[in-house]
Amino acid sequence: MLFALTAGVVGAWIPFELTVELGQNSVDAILQIIATAMLTATTFSITAMVTAYSSATTIATPRSTKLLIADPTSQTALSTFTGAFVFALVGIIALSTGYYTEQGRTILFFGTLVVIGVIVITLLRWIGHLARFGRMADVIDRVEDAATAALVSYVRRPTLGARELTRLPEPSFPVAVDDARYVLAVDVARLDALAHEHDCEVYVGAMPGSIADVLHPLVHVSTPPTESMRDRIRAAFTLERHRDYDQDPRLGVIALAEIGSRALSPGTNDPGTAIEVTAALQRVFTSAFRVDDGEIAPLEHDRVWVPRTHMHDLLVDAFRPLTRDGAGFVEVLIRLQKCLGALAATAPEHRALLRRLSAEVEARARGALPRRERAAVRDAWPS
Repeated sequence: MLFALTAGVVGAWIPFELTVELGQNSVDAILQIIATAMLTATTFSITAMVTAYSSATTIATPRSTKLLIADPTSQTALSTFTGAFVFALVGIIALSTGYYTEQGRTILFFGTLVVIGVIVITLLRWIGHLARFGRMADVIDRVEDAATAALVSYVRRPTLGARELTRLPEPSFPVAVDDARYVLAVDVARLDALAHEHDCEVYVGAMPGSIADVLHPLVHVSTPPTESMRDRIRAAFTLERHRDYDQDPRLGVIALAEIGSRALSPGTNDPGTAIEVTAALQRVFTSAFRVDDGEIAPLEHDRVWVPRTHMHDLLVDAFRPLTRDGAGFVEVLIRLQKCLGALAATAPEHRALLRRLSAEVEARARGALPRRERAAVRDAWPS
């Protein structure tokens, strides 16, 4: 839009010899075509995106919609088509009012050619992107990437650079919120600065992914907090109505498990998707288990204490729903056994926990499968 308006001003500085011979209505005709085509493309793009969001909610999990909305290719395509439409519309209006000199029309013409090139490139990328956007494999990949990023980040900073809280000391004084909101992020540095300023200890109770309410305080403080301290503590927490993947290590694995469970429902009956989800979960935990001790963040905030999310809870969140809902599918249970065995080989320190989860898989098989298939499930665990 700015280019379309400034072309008339800049045109006055262009020598007459640099102008080209344009037809009386050539630029206007091109802009008319762009405006019509981009309005159609924008409408189509919005329809395709909404359809993809609805499809992901139906076939996968509603928790994946946020990842599709944040897709950069979709946002780029939509903004390009909308911007091109506005550019063409402003150019048409300016031409109809006689705003441009001959030189200005020349600049507008070449600018329009550049816009057409951008549109063609964006349209080709968008068409290729639509072939997979919102499909099951695409949704699984997006959730897997988000889960991997959050879990690896958690393993590197399990207590966000603070001390580990194992037991709440007494006396301590709670700081809560009046409504119920999910915690998206905690600014531990701000809490630590506050603790140093008031010579106290801060014990975080609401970690990213948990709900903070009257019964579940944000923090406990070792000294009675003033009203100003309470406000500053609340300001250190990002609270929203819905969970987010960034600092929440559990949401990604829960979302993957939901996709697998929905695929195993009687109405869907798609064990292949459950097997793909199991493989995705294996990759997520493998990435987390391979974080070296040297990558773990050192203590940075000595006046703040933070509880650790145990790997046991994450593994149970990931595999127990698939074990439960896949009890009647021998191929799913065999894949679960192989996955758990591979993870046990990757992280021997978690072998006992993974073996207990494997025992749950075998127990489900005993209650739902014939003898030969039960033996196949049992033998799938590597000896």
